[in-house]
Amino acid sequence: MTNPIEALLAEKGVLLADGATGTNLFNMGLLSGEAPELWNESEPGKISALHQNFVDAGADIILTNSFGGTRHRLKLHNAQDRVHELNKRAAELARAVADKAGRKVVVAGSVGPTGELLEPLGTMTYEDAVDAFSEQIRGLKEGGAEIAWIETMSAPGEAKAAAQAAIDVGLPYTYTVSFDTAGRSMMGLAPKDIHGVVEGLPEEPVGVGANCGVGAPDILAALLDMTKAKPEATVIVKGNCGIPQFHGTEIRYSGTPELMADYVRLAVDSGAKIIGGCCGTSFEHLAAMRQALDSHHKGPRPTLETIVERIGPLRNKTADQSGESAEGAEPRRERRRRS
Repeated sequence: MTNPIEALLAEKGVLLADGATGTNLFNMGLLSGEAPELWNESEPGKISALHQNFVDAGADIILTNSFGGTRHRLKLHNAQDRVHELNKRAAELARAVADKAGRKVVVAGSVGPTGELLEPLGTMTYEDAVDAFSEQIRGLKEGGAEIAWIETMSAPGEAKAAAQAAIDVGLPYTYTVSFDTAGRSMMGLAPKDIHGVVEGLPEEPVGVGANCGVGAPDILAALLDMTKAKPEATVIVKGNCGIPQFHGTEIRYSGTPELMADYVRLAVDSGAKIIGGCCGTSFEHLAAMRQALDSHHKGPRPTLETIVERIGPLRNKTADQSGESAEGAEPRRERRRRS
């Protein structure tokens, strides 16, 4: 299988992935509880604008509007029989934008969790999960996706099933996990163990890492663990734009373009090869991230304390490469802020 990321990494060194899908679609009129994937057919102009705005902001990788594109997620909207067409259309819309960019832009087929639990915690078998993901990924491949971008996983078994599906369909793949529960995934996976999730499969991932979670400082703490465990790996971080906060009835994310720019610099120094934004990351944020990436020269590997000092306290209890807990770092940050 052709790795579409390898040549671009060789050219640029570090790649910029896009920002939030849901947050920006809400700003375009998507209603709470509405399936974004249905907009691939009902509002294609808005989906194309989403991708175009990210390309204009400097993204090297754009993700298709297909995060909830398995039959299990689409069933919530009575669209479980439209998996292939909705995913194919998602990839076609992104492909059309990428093809006219005037430079190489990778189209990555977004594959999110099914929302079901694998046996023995739930009723979904590994084989059922592979089948569901294969159905989705076939549609994405037919529409022009170059890579299966498996994201926001919490269960290692489900991530492996999605990877198996990508291999079966014939697409290279990446996978990212959300470390949002005391520094681990909801199912207990630690960042340092990310590289072993798909052990035994016939094709290795072209990138692994973390996305979403609880903010930029925490995902950078996870990044330190992931790059220490396997320095030669292509590691991805796609962190949330600060912390969600209520402003009246609206939820806004606290991260500024300046904060996300510094997040990029710290991510590069920590060894990330693909950096993007997740929830709350707007086109403006991504443009600032592009500028930071283009102007930054890789510096010394930061400590957890450096990360906390520059972009704020951690929300999770994690351990950095020296074994220092985030609880040990945050009080020092708070003392400095009060002084």
